[in-house]
Amino acid sequence: MKTLYLREINRFSKVYVQTIFVPVITTLIFLAIFTLAIGALRSDINGIPFIQFLAPGLIMMAILQNSFANTSSSIMGAKMQGNIIDTLMPPLTPGETIFAYIIGGATRGIAVGIAVTFAMFFFTHIEIKNIYLILFHTLSASSMMASIGFIGGIWAEKNEQNAVITGFIVTPLTFLSGTFYSIDKLPELLQLFALFNPFFYSIDGFRAGFIGISDGPISQGIIVMCLINILLWVCCHFLYSSGYKLKA
Repeated sequence: MKTLYLREINRFSKVYVQTIFVPVITTLIFLAIFTLAIGALRSDINGIPFIQFLAPGLIMMAILQNSFANTSSSIMGAKMQGNIIDTLMPPLTPGETIFAYIIGGATRGIAVGIAVTFAMFFFTHIEIKNIYLILFHTLSASSMMASIGFIGGIWAEKNEQNAVITGFIVTPLTFLSGTFYSIDKLPELLQLFALFNPFFYSIDGFRAGFIGISDGPISQGIIVMCLINILLWVCCHFLYSSGYKLKA
């Protein structure tokens, strides 16, 4: 299991320019666009300057997207190249294999999040209000997305199918979860939708750790994140154990 985890780390660390630096630059471009375009025109959000409100959401967005990308590309790539057998043959239980993949994907997401946070120190003031909220939502959100990436990697048989998951599920749910705004400004129907979106709780709880204010109930968000991760783990275990699209 340790070897499989280290293999996943080596996968993205060997191409760190693509897997670490590019997401940092992309996130900083988002920050620059919103700051230059509407930052001066946008009023404070719940007493917090817009740029300080925006920064935690962008950090979490980078964590979510990169945690998903690592596991989905790893499994789908192994299937396309025909070397998935190298993962299936070792005497690892399904739980051990899944755990190694998930923490590997989570590690990449967290590494990108740390890099983005340090980069943002040069552009805006970042203050930590509750380190425990930050740690919990970082771990739970990265695990959630790595699990979704695991499921997506098993289901997808080519890059186009993986792009469907990214384009129609991951990106829309991330953008519609309060990354760039407070859901208090949304119509009631969209506010209700946000409360059923687990991405919202990951971003809202993470942001609360920095600014001390949340749009939704923190305790409810913690429960939702725990339940989602348990459900995803069960799905991952079932798919891998059954050999769905993994075994001929």
